[in-house]
Amino acid sequence: MSDSVSALLLAGGKSSRLGTDKAKVKLDGESVMIQAIAEKLSELSEDIVVSTNGRRYEDITIPVRWATDIKPGAGSLMGLYSGLLAVKHDYAIAVACDMPFINIELLKYMLSLPRDYDALLPRIGDKTEQLHSIYARKCLPAMEKFLGSGRLKITAFLDEINVKYISEDIINRYDPQHLSFFNVNTAEQLKEAQRILKNEE
Repeated sequence: MSDSVSALLLAGGKSSRLGTDKAKVKLDGESVMIQAIAEKLSELSEDIVVSTNGRRYEDITIPVRWATDIKPGAGSLMGLYSGLLAVKHDYAIAVACDMPFINIELLKYMLSLPRDYDALLPRIGDKTEQLHSIYARKCLPAMEKFLGSGRLKITAFLDEINVKYISEDIINRYDPQHLSFFNVNTAEQLKEAQRILKNEE
């Protein structure tokens, strides 16, 4: 476990496409998704912050701290910003509550690299993954600038900071199927996640 990095779990979305709170979905019939992800993050950090729009999840049975969106309903960048304000360390792993297959070994590799960046993002082809990433607290001023102008996506502020990338070759070494970045946003994706989990068992 790293004692110099925090872990940030974003759980402030509306789950409108799924029709139910995706953080509370049980993929395996036992643990709700947010609990399972928090348990994985506990392998990497003793400081886990769950960033929400004000909700609290009693399903999480391990020690976590809570961050409430400064302005609820203001998108993923607000969730990341509010969470980074609350973390103890200079850097934080950031994942979402709808990413059931976060890859601990890939994250350990990312944590092993020199922290000479403001953000470290996986990149596959021309697509970057804004979550399953690492952000520095020194991103906060750039985030404030874009939130103030009403640009609410995480991609909005990346041109303003020093971003480094994890190449597809490295990602493939740890996660050849790229399941790390799988999101459960729809009923179809939920069924697919359950199928993947069953095949992994």
